[in-house]
Amino acid sequence: MIMVTVSSTPASRSLRPPDRAGFSLVELLVVIAIIAILAALLLPSLSRSKEQALRVSCLNNLKQLSLAWIMYADDHDGVLPPNNFVWNVDTGEPILEEESWCPNNTRWDADTRNIERGVIFPYVRNAAVYRCPADKSTIEDAAGNPLPQLRTRSYNMSLDINNRVTRSFKRYSEIREPPPAQFLVFMEVHEDGIVDSLFGVPKIGSFYDGNWFDVPANRHGNGAVLAFADGHAERWQWRWPKTFEKLLQPVANEADKMDLRRVQAVTYQPDAAGLTD
Repeated sequence: MIMVTVSSTPASRSLRPPDRAGFSLVELLVVIAIIAILAALLLPSLSRSKEQALRVSCLNNLKQLSLAWIMYADDHDGVLPPNNFVWNVDTGEPILEEESWCPNNTRWDADTRNIERGVIFPYVRNAAVYRCPADKSTIEDAAGNPLPQLRTRSYNMSLDINNRVTRSFKRYSEIREPPPAQFLVFMEVHEDGIVDSLFGVPKIGSFYDGNWFDVPANRHGNGAVLAFADGHAERWQWRWPKTFEKLLQPVANEADKMDLRRVQAVTYQPDAAGLTD
């Protein structure tokens, strides 16, 4: 009979590695450095993605407004939406207060009632599309003091459309030079200069040529969004950054003048089109 004797050695060697208290200081610093590098790589992409989303939303807003503008004309025998609310910034009173696509002073509007009074609102019925989501400007009181509430509108309609201030296109069929695909209807306006709902541009060769009546916005990567009479919208990038100093503002330099000429090219020029009175 074979006997097997089991050793009674008091201690056996453990295969489990010894316990560790956690990361060393060096390891923690390496992890923090890696996180910082990843954040530096990812944050610009996230910022660009956010800006792209705001730009797309603004383009969609102006496309909706331009299509509402076209539908109004279709329902009114080709007559374009009126644009007859003009504000006098010197007196703080309206010069012209008649039917309009959007009445009143957007710097004071604490709610959307004036937007809803506009003649194209029944065709879009969403007051949010009247404001660019990148526009963080707020309303103000009658004395010009800022209030915390965001404004309700960022866009103006071209002065060349159905108003009694100057000669303008009254019917869609009159829009020939420039043609509808190149004729400005809505412009995203600089938040420091927007007041009423008209966007005016001096005529080439006129007394005021070389000035901005109204300054375009400077959002979406040094640019602004425009909508045209065929229903499409575009984002334009400016050669010169747009800042507002005053109404009837002289162009800053040759690059700014080139931007003005580009906008003038999509507006009515008296020697290029005939208008009905």
